[in-house]
Amino acid sequence: MPVPAPNLYPDFNTVRLSHACLNVRDLDVSKRFYVDTLGLQVTDETDTHVYLRAMEERGHHCLILQKSDQPGTVDAVGFKTFDEDDLDRAHAYFEARDRPVSWVDRPFQGRTLLTSDNIGIPLEFYHKMDRLPPIHQNYALYRGVKPLRIDHFNCFSHDVDASVAFYSDFGFRVTEYTEDADSKRLWAAWLHRKGGVHDMAFTNGTGPRLHHVAFWVPTPLNIIDLLDLMATTGYVDHIERGPGRHGISNAFFLYVLDPDGHRIEIYCSDYQTVDPDHEPIHWDLKDPQRQTLWGAAAPESWFKHGSLFVGVDTQDSQIKASPIIAP
Repeated sequence: MPVPAPNLYPDFNTVRLSHACLNVRDLDVSKRFYVDTLGLQVTDETDTHVYLRAMEERGHHCLILQKSDQPGTVDAVGFKTFDEDDLDRAHAYFEARDRPVSWVDRPFQGRTLLTSDNIGIPLEFYHKMDRLPPIHQNYALYRGVKPLRIDHFNCFSHDVDASVAFYSDFGFRVTEYTEDADSKRLWAAWLHRKGGVHDMAFTNGTGPRLHHVAFWVPTPLNIIDLLDLMATTGYVDHIERGPGRHGISNAFFLYVLDPDGHRIEIYCSDYQTVDPDHEPIHWDLKDPQRQTLWGAAAPESWFKHGSLFVGVDTQDSQIKASPIIAP
């Protein structure tokens, strides 16, 4: 199935991804991981929530840790719109497609629309978030892997073709994709709004589930520093995959698991995709360099493990093809 043409004039304008709300068992344990090890900055905390931002971000938060009796699950992923009127247009857009729509109160955010995509992923859209003073030149605050900004989400979808068609219709553009040569169906796809390789990606599998949240860091050397830190502070078993360089996106990467099993990617060095006529790059599912340019296969856990969305039922994919999996 061909990749759909992008809708360059969508009904509403999404600027970029913004934030995720992850459910955790123990806020203190999770805070130590995200703050002391990864290096995110606390912007507010209560008995039930910790709000975090990365070093270049001016918005109040890019990650919310929420104390929950369903640890390892996800409440929602969020996106910022270009202006306030886009929220009303988004409301009409999703309502016309029989998706649930409601206005919800979110601390530190203005008016926020809660809806879901075609496979049930809960989505938040907002325009205004509390703005904070810049801290990117406060170098005494830098620690851990020195995260600069949230970069993308990746989600499992049981029907990647349908997910790509849905997001393409409201303005996301495909940069790279993997096709199963036998079925001619999409195995995975990378879609963007902000001009990098992706804000949202979809991987074939039981879905919807969150595969990972990714953070951009300055250089590959920061990833090496994080590995040394994790290996000597009790987190060595939380290192899942990498370091390496993806064939897809050309990005240098590392995947780690937080104390509740949420997968986090540390990421840098992808490329610019702002041109509206940017042509997507095609990859065959069996190409060993698609996963890692250097040829190393991903572990089985990378294709099986993910975080459930609260209250959302999953479906198994019907694609029988398999990527190359490390023994």
